Amino acid sequence: MPLLDHFHPPLDDELPWTTLHSAWATHIATALNEGWLPGRFRALENTHSGPRTEIDVATYERPSVASASSSNGGGVATMPRTWTVPATTCTVPAIFPDSFEVRVFAGRGGWELVGAVELISPGNKDRPAERQAFVAKCASYLQKGVSVVLIDVVTSRHANLHNELVRLLDAPTALLPDGAFLYAAAYRPVLREDRPEIDTWAEALALGSPLPTMPLRLTGDLFVPIEFETTYTETCRRRRLL
Repeated sequence: MPLLDHFHPPLDDELPWTTLHSAWATHIATALNEGWLPGRFRALENTHSGPRTEIDVATYERPSVASASSSNGGGVATMPRTWTVPATTCTVPAIFPDSFEVRVFAGRGGWELVGAVELISPGNKDRPAERQAFVAKCASYLQKGVSVVLIDVVTSRHANLHNELVRLLDAPTALLPDGAFLYAAAYRPVLREDRPEIDTWAEALALGSPLPTMPLRLTGDLFVPIEFETTYTETCRRRRLL
């Protein structure tokens, strides 16, 4: 199925991009779980858009604990030690990037994150601070040995987060051409002869063209395909865009 423009009329009125990304992440996770992942791996979608806020609640003062006696004499209950948090020296702004991703975990003896598929949102491509936060997130995954796959089908904002990521990694040979604002990319952290490296795959996308399949490394030389074309087609079909 050719890639459609979901960020301008008429499609942005028919299907909000948040619904597209959420459903697409679910279909990618389902395709991995049902078709490609060995039994000890599991893919889980994780989506969140907008600021993550938490109400700042003042500490509640607990009532005094009175002494109490049990039927056999009992003992005296005492309050635990308390500590007062010092005043902050300053409060600084924070960026919590949108998250539309599929995380792949390895089981047996605990869950370990081994891979992440990131569906880039308009918010991820917005201001420099948002772009920097998203790139830092991906770089953090790679530094921990977690493989990453990106796809960017956002037409409403022009930025290339793959290029910003490889510039941060000081890998200019992996840059896509200027003007490639739609793209898919994959990154595999690897240690070769005690030398850390990151294998990269990158491909520019275009409206009206099919989407690629990108490799996601699970562990060692075990890879699974991220089938963007088939999962995108299934997402559009189930949302009655076909």
